[in-house]
Amino acid sequence: MAKELTTRTAQSVVVLERGIARKTADYALDMDELDYAVRLRMMQNIAEETITHRHTPTGNAVPVRQYGSFLPGSGVGGAGEHWNGAAWRFLPDLFTLRSHLTQKHGAAKLPADLAVQDWGVTYDQLEPHYWYGEQMLGVSGKAGNLRGKIIEGGNPVEGPRQHEFPTPPLKNSYLATIFADATKKLGYHPHSQPACNLSQTYKNPDGITRPACGYCGYCERFGCMIGAKAQPSNTLMPVLAQRKNFELRTGSWVRRIVHKDGQATGVEYIGANGEEFFQPAGIVVLATFTLNNTRLLYLSKIGVPYDFATGKGTLGRNLTHQAEGTTRLFFDKPLNQFMGTGALSMRISDFDGDHGLTGSEGLLRGGMICAYSFGNRPIGSFDAAPRGSSKTNWGSEWKAAAIKWRDRNSGISLSGEHLSYRQNFMDLDPTYKDKFGDPLLRFTLDWTEHEHRQRAFSDEVARKIARVMGATVDDTPPARGKYNVINYQSTHIQGGAIMGVNPDSSVVNPHLQHWNVPNLWVIGASAFPQNASHNPTLTVLALTYWAADAMINRYLKNPGKLA
Repeated sequence: MAKELTTRTAQSVVVLERGIARKTADYALDMDELDYAVRLRMMQNIAEETITHRHTPTGNAVPVRQYGSFLPGSGVGGAGEHWNGAAWRFLPDLFTLRSHLTQKHGAAKLPADLAVQDWGVTYDQLEPHYWYGEQMLGVSGKAGNLRGKIIEGGNPVEGPRQHEFPTPPLKNSYLATIFADATKKLGYHPHSQPACNLSQTYKNPDGITRPACGYCGYCERFGCMIGAKAQPSNTLMPVLAQRKNFELRTGSWVRRIVHKDGQATGVEYIGANGEEFFQPAGIVVLATFTLNNTRLLYLSKIGVPYDFATGKGTLGRNLTHQAEGTTRLFFDKPLNQFMGTGALSMRISDFDGDHGLTGSEGLLRGGMICAYSFGNRPIGSFDAAPRGSSKTNWGSEWKAAAIKWRDRNSGISLSGEHLSYRQNFMDLDPTYKDKFGDPLLRFTLDWTEHEHRQRAFSDEVARKIARVMGATVDDTPPARGKYNVINYQSTHIQGGAIMGVNPDSSVVNPHLQHWNVPNLWVIGASAFPQNASHNPTLTVLALTYWAADAMINRYLKNPGKLA
């Protein structure tokens, strides 16, 4: 947003970031798995601020003391620095999901607690903004639907795109190749995942040149030491550094948005030296991670908090994560899985959205089924062996089994849609506080039967594929436990400040302008009424461009409510 405003207008823009500034050269020595992937050097300090979690609205919430299920990034660029680089467009029907499901099934047949809704913007409206973002990032991929024509080798169920990807797909790994061969034999349509890890040297429209990926496998939880992975530090900051109307203040912890008579007047923040500041502003853009967007609105007393008991209010509702599951496979020969990159994946989208679903599965929506080749690092990939390979989980026998199977195991995974429900939401915890004494954000979140059925259905498909691949399948059934904060489940947290066409059911309007405070804009995945099977980053970017156009072309010329 800062890049759009400073390059297209004369507005003075101040960005407040509580973490440190980074550049590509800083990552030259970051390929330390223990420091970055285990001790999580690039993440927010959980001792200073965390969340609390409970499974039900009547349960007791407790603080999360060690990161597990998601990893909020810290520093300039946030999670955009440590992400994997997957750059998906959402399916067109996700933006009108309430209307789509009602038309297909009838309102009476939808679950009473289902909270999905239309976004107020359509895929066709966002398509040019998706393309704008793909060019900036240099996304590597293969079109599957080019101006309505289905293209062999691409994703056949994707929304129509007007342009081929800026760069070709990444090279396939051995695992991706045998997965593609097996799924073709079964009648499916494998395709490469769109990736922001460059397949070749690329110069974007801003004049930023980045090199091709080296497939080192150090993407997720790491910054790219050569700049092949698109990150704010190597795509946006070089442009902003040239703008005289841009200022970045690191070490700045924003605590409140100040507002009066329906207008934001600025923000209060703690500087790097502990001093309190008030920064006046004509426009405030809240552009943090989903958790912090929602929490800052709560702390600032902006909007109507969601009340689960009555269903009234909007702030904090529609919390979603990602429906995931993995079927573990073992092979009789090495896979060379130490080579890979953050977004290297072969997928089938035959069951994405509600494609391929007959109704007998008990599912409203499905997801993508995929074989990842992210690069198996030594610590994280150790101790993956077939059950019965060792009588204990320690000692020489266990070590021998772990070493034998380290490069002979993989998985077929589900990346499924997570529908929003009335009982999953965020609010402020009444007991626990951060280092400044402000209430922590509280998660009320649990899986439903729908997510369990998604995993079971995906597991059945995965086992069919595995047999054709010649793999031995772990016989452990899909997990049916409660949502937990221990196991990593992606950093795809959405909702809390959702968008829509009605202030009674959304926090921001279709342009991401706050309904109650027209000079406040809230951008990020907090605006998603529900989550797709796809990674959220490219849609966050497209919505930001969409919001920037509305602010620049309409609001700045005639300040006021745009909807």
